[in-house]
Amino acid sequence: MKHLLALLALLAFVPTHAAERPNIIVIMADDLGYGDLSCYGAKAVQTPAIDRLAREGVRFTSGYCSASTCTPTRFSLLTGTYAFRQKGTGIAPPNGPAVIKPGTETLPGILKRAGYATAVIGKWHLGLGDPAPDWNGELKPGPLDIGFDHCLLLPTTNDRVPQTFVEGRRVKNLDPADPLWVGNEKPAGDHPTGMTHRHTLKMDWSHGHNQTIHNGISRIGFYTGGTRARFRDEDLADVWVKESNQWMEANKERPFFLFFASQDIHVPRIAHERFQGKSTLGPRGDCIVQFDWCVGELMKTLDRLGLTDKTLVVLCSDNGPVLDDGYKDDAVEKLGDHQPAGPYRGGKYSVWEGGTRTPFITRWKGRIAPGVSDEIVSTVDFAASFAALTGELPVPNGCLDSLNVIDALLGKPGAKGRDHILQQDNGSGNFGLRVGKWKLVRLEKRVQTQARVSKDAPPLPGVKHTLYQLTADPGERTDVSAAHPEVLHRITTQLDRLITDGRSRPDRVP
Repeated sequence: MKHLLALLALLAFVPTHAAERPNIIVIMADDLGYGDLSCYGAKAVQTPAIDRLAREGVRFTSGYCSASTCTPTRFSLLTGTYAFRQKGTGIAPPNGPAVIKPGTETLPGILKRAGYATAVIGKWHLGLGDPAPDWNGELKPGPLDIGFDHCLLLPTTNDRVPQTFVEGRRVKNLDPADPLWVGNEKPAGDHPTGMTHRHTLKMDWSHGHNQTIHNGISRIGFYTGGTRARFRDEDLADVWVKESNQWMEANKERPFFLFFASQDIHVPRIAHERFQGKSTLGPRGDCIVQFDWCVGELMKTLDRLGLTDKTLVVLCSDNGPVLDDGYKDDAVEKLGDHQPAGPYRGGKYSVWEGGTRTPFITRWKGRIAPGVSDEIVSTVDFAASFAALTGELPVPNGCLDSLNVIDALLGKPGAKGRDHILQQDNGSGNFGLRVGKWKLVRLEKRVQTQARVSKDAPPLPGVKHTLYQLTADPGERTDVSAAHPEVLHRITTQLDRLITDGRSRPDRVP
């Protein structure tokens, strides 16, 4: 009897998941802040579809992405490894090679082993090809070489060239007689740019973003040709929704994983005409409304296909908010009382809470009890968590920082999320580490950017550690390191270890 009781006590601490195979949809917004949704307290913009998702699922108050810019967050979401561990994971340039190499353990690869159909639709921004994209040939390696069965992509970002779709391994609708050229230098003296033809722009630039003009908007980088393949910014949301709905319909008889990667609300913020003027916040608010519509359309499709009770939906953002990010679109002028980052300091590009603490919602009707959770969860944990849900395990040398927090994601009573969360920026050497109520900020150098969401004084040059007590000071205004030297030392040591150890997921532990 003693042996039986001891065995039962041991099993109480072992995760026991019968393999399940719900459909999984990860909906990722771009530059959406903690305070940008009405279910998170926004008043200036209403998001009824996302509010419904929150009412029917779990709304997390401590949901994080892993970095405060897009490429590193997307890298860590798909690989389960912090981006700072691999070189070349900063913001990918237009001609950047594939950041995730074939053979890497990935979230879509794990789910493919579990029998899932897998697709990524929307913004990619993880590079294509090796050593550079072959825009007129096969774009390989790419998503199809790291676990996805299907892709329709915005290859970089909507403010970076080229403004074309990639379907599978090729530029969609490309005319061989009109080849696509993408480069870093102006191709000819008379090539129109935002500098030389500024008077023709329908959206002016404030800094950078003044090279090749497409659709009346100048971008980062240069390109020519590919005229038939080019898209109109206003149509992107419709394209993503239509493609996603068709793909879900085609795969409704088997479990599927859809990574719906919206470009909203990234600059240039150009919503479809039917959404323009639908908010008081200008184009930025209109794009939030458009993103909410996208979520609603995906939910309608699940309802129509009878898949709502069979689908785990996760909504998140790739980083926190930014106002002036290179275009004069009234984001600052029309802000009013709206707080894009909610009560938190900073936003995109920073390791303050506003840079990585974002909206984070999970819904699985019939399985997830509606509510609000304060547990710490992160996009880097999707790989290990969804693996555990479906009866898989990441390989020992893969998904180095992904922890199994599936019970927390499913809102199970008493389930614990992470006990810490590491935050990085675009790879400058700045880090944040939250451990419970404590937050350590390590600033290695002064980051110069005109795109900060607030006018907080930037740090002094050189490495500096500051400590904040988040429950009393969510805005990270008061450095309490002098009053708590032992906490400062303990968390600084923990951060150094997380950086140097090369992994934070225990080997062979789900």
